[in-house]
Amino acid sequence: MKKLISLLLVLVMALGLVACGTTGSKETQPSDSKGGAVVDTVILKEADDKMLNTYSAIAVNPEAPFVDADGNAVSDVYVNTAGADALIQWLLSEEALKKAGEYGYKEYGEYLFYVLENAPKYTGEIAKATEETKTIRLSTTTSVKDSGLLGYLLPVFEAAYGYKVEVQSAGTGKAIAAAKAGNADLILVHSKSQEETFVNDGFGRVVNGFSAERVSFIYNYFVLCGPSADPAGVKTADSVLAAFQAIADGKHKFISRGDGSGTHTKELALWPEALGITKEADSFKNYTEWYNSANTGMGACLVMAEEMGAYILTDKATFLTFVANDGVMD
Repeated sequence: MKKLISLLLVLVMALGLVACGTTGSKETQPSDSKGGAVVDTVILKEADDKMLNTYSAIAVNPEAPFVDADGNAVSDVYVNTAGADALIQWLLSEEALKKAGEYGYKEYGEYLFYVLENAPKYTGEIAKATEETKTIRLSTTTSVKDSGLLGYLLPVFEAAYGYKVEVQSAGTGKAIAAAKAGNADLILVHSKSQEETFVNDGFGRVVNGFSAERVSFIYNYFVLCGPSADPAGVKTADSVLAAFQAIADGKHKFISRGDGSGTHTKELALWPEALGITKEADSFKNYTEWYNSANTGMGACLVMAEEMGAYILTDKATFLTFVANDGVMD
C-alpha cells in the first residue's frame, strides 16, 4: 500500500511540473497574451524620403514584341485587353481607391497603403465580363499579394462585373518578364525604372480614360527591419543610408530578396557605393559571411530574417501582415 501511495505522489508531482511549464524546451519560448509566438523582428527605420514605394498598373499591349526567357520571339499571344481595361478602370474608381486607402486599419491599427494625391480617377462605364473576356491574368509582385490587398479588393470587383482574376506573383522583374512573354494581361508592380523600360520597349498601352501607359495610384513606404536588440544601431542612425552603412561596417546579417524585385532594386540603391553590391552574385561574393541573397518572395524572406536575427528591407504592408500572422507566411 505504501508503494502505491508513493507512486501516486510521484505521478502527481510530475504532472504538476508539466502543468507549470517547468519541463521541456517550451519553458523559454516567448509568447504573447494569446499564447502565440512573438515576432522579434521590428521596424527600425521608416518614413525616410528614399524609402517611398509607389505601385503602378500597366495594361499589356497585344502588339508587343513578346519574347521568352531566352529572348526568342513568342507568337500567337492572346491578350485580354477588355478584361485588363475593366480591372484598371475599377482600381482607379472612387470605390476601389477608397477601399485601398482603408485597407488594414481595422486589422492592424495602421493604414497599409495610401492613395497618391495625383492619382487619376476613372468615372466612366466599366464593361462587364463576357464568356470570352471573363478571365484576367494579373502579374504582380509578392509584396502586393503577401500584404493581402488583392485578396481584399478583387472579390469585390469579381462579384460586381463577373470576371475571374488569376493572380501570378513574383518579384517585379519576374512579374514583368511574365508579361513580356505574353503570360499576362496587365501588371501591378513597384519599380519605376523597370516599369518605364517595359513601356519604352513597347509592352504597355494606354487604357481608355487615362493619358499614359503607366498608371500610378497607391503607395506606402519600405521599412528597414531587424532584431529588437538592433546590434548595428539602425534605429539611431541619422538616415537610412547611414543605417545601411552601419550594417555593412559591422557585418551584421542581412537578408536580400535577390530576385530582381522592386524591393531588391530599392535595396541595391541604399548600400554604400564603395561596396559595389549589385544584382550580380560576383558583386557580393566577399560579403557572404553576412549578406544573404535569398532569391525568393517577401514573406519567405521575412521568415528567414526572423529565424536568423537578420536585418531586412521590406514594404510596410507585408511586414505588418507578417507580425499579425505571428511570423507565419503562406
